Amino acid sequence: MLSKSLSKRLLTSVLSVYFILTFVVTCGQVIAEYHNSKDHIQNELSTFQKTFSGSLTRAIWELNTQQTRTIAEGLLAMPTIEGVIVRDDSGEIISQLGQSIDIGDAYNDTLVVKPQLVQQTSSGLFGYTFPLIFEFSGRATQVGDVTLFSSRNVVLSRIMVSIYFLVGNALIKTTFLIILFLMAFRRLLTEPLTDLTHQIEELELDNLEGVQVSVHTTEHNELKIMEYSFNNLIDKVIDYKNQLEATQKQLVSTNEKLDQQNLMLEQEVARKTSNLSQAMMDLQQQKYELEKQKLTLTEEVDRRKTTESELLQKQDELTRYVDELNLAQERLVGSEKMAALGGLVAGITHDINTPVGIGVTATSFLEERLNQIEIAYQDKSLSPKALEEFIRDAKQSTSLLATNLERASELVASFKQIAVDQASEAVRNINLKEYLSEIIRSLQPKLKKTMHKINIHCPDDLKLNLPAGAISQIFTNLIMNSLIHGFEGVNAGSIDIAISEHDGEVRITYRDDGRGVSQEQLDKLFDPFFTTRREQGGSGLGTHITFNLVKQTLGGDITATSEIGKGLTYEISFPKDMPSPMSMLAE
Repeated sequence: MLSKSLSKRLLTSVLSVYFILTFVVTCGQVIAEYHNSKDHIQNELSTFQKTFSGSLTRAIWELNTQQTRTIAEGLLAMPTIEGVIVRDDSGEIISQLGQSIDIGDAYNDTLVVKPQLVQQTSSGLFGYTFPLIFEFSGRATQVGDVTLFSSRNVVLSRIMVSIYFLVGNALIKTTFLIILFLMAFRRLLTEPLTDLTHQIEELELDNLEGVQVSVHTTEHNELKIMEYSFNNLIDKVIDYKNQLEATQKQLVSTNEKLDQQNLMLEQEVARKTSNLSQAMMDLQQQKYELEKQKLTLTEEVDRRKTTESELLQKQDELTRYVDELNLAQERLVGSEKMAALGGLVAGITHDINTPVGIGVTATSFLEERLNQIEIAYQDKSLSPKALEEFIRDAKQSTSLLATNLERASELVASFKQIAVDQASEAVRNINLKEYLSEIIRSLQPKLKKTMHKINIHCPDDLKLNLPAGAISQIFTNLIMNSLIHGFEGVNAGSIDIAISEHDGEVRITYRDDGRGVSQEQLDKLFDPFFTTRREQGGSGLGTHITFNLVKQTLGGDITATSEIGKGLTYEISFPKDMPSPMSMLAE
């Protein structure tokens, strides 16, 4: 038995789609009818302007409040109108009847100057507002305005008959189609399928000779194709049955041949046993040969021991070469420091030339003006105005000269301190924030050509007692690495240096928002001679020198983290105070 008829399921699907489509179309027609009726009512409200605006205008102009209310009541009696609001020229309500909304909020208590619609509210009200204009002696004066309201209920009452017609029409068509589809599906699908099913259930698999199924229809449709296909299947089953019987006979014949093969196999096993005995003798012979090879291998082991002693000698020689390479590396690191100092000298020289050049220009201008005043004085043509101009120019020149000389002096002082610190490992007291400012000022020739920014977050009173040159080299290397590598292809980068003190230990977080490095490059970051700019002349010693300065000179620790496109971050920590070599010798 079928749990659910295919024809019923197909009929249900078709009728469901038709019902949904009919429902959607009917709803669309109702909505369209609603909007058309609403527009028609709004047009009627606007028509009332021509009918009642004259009488209302005159009544308000004559201050006849009673007549105004009477006209408003007459308007409210109209089937279309649900509410009326009449206001005077000051925006005060003269008459408010029926359903309405607070139009003071909509128009800020001001009169409307031209007709306009009032949008539908949540209560279903909508309306039309128009001004009341009184013309006297060729002058037009607005004496108030009128708002007429209608509602959703008025619209629905007008279209109710149309709604009943549309729904009834849809129900009649749906009922007719259901009956038509039921009859068509029963005649064309359900009854032929039931007949075909009964014929198939009555088939006997053991007696299929001459059996055929038949569908009672004259059309060449899918059911007729099923009849042909099933009859062909019965014919194939009969053929397969005949082939199976023939195969069973062949199987009996094959079993007899298999028994004969078993006898032959037993004879073959006996022969193989004899061959196996011969193979055992051959294995014994091979054993003797393996013993000979063992003696040969023993001699090979002795020879390899001799080779091992020679390799140990070579290892000692390689150790000596490594020591020589370490010495060469230390010399190369020193050369790298001097190269960095040379770059610092070149940059500072360029920066000093600028204020000095401005000072020379100011001096030349002042000398020229002084000569002019002297000539005018000797010729007795010196006027008070010329003297005042000379004094003003002299003040500007001396001010410019003093400012630039002071700038040059500051640059020389910063460079002198940084240069001395980088060339010395002497321990001295420094204010870390001020010292960082001097380092950045010494790197200004590199920074002023870019739009990069350096932000320092450091306590103003943080003082350190340690080799200042190590601090200078560490920050110089880190900043130059950011400028050269991190900000390659970056127009405006940012470097953040956050410094704090915890239990006598200085902690520094150096972070830039540059290109960053991959994990593979990060693992080799502190290795000597590792660089990504070998072809541009990079030595790969900057971060290695920084690592040694933090670990060895300052006795601290340094780690680095980075991701591609997210910049590079260094975490540095070292003791705040370090005893000087003299105090250590005294101890």
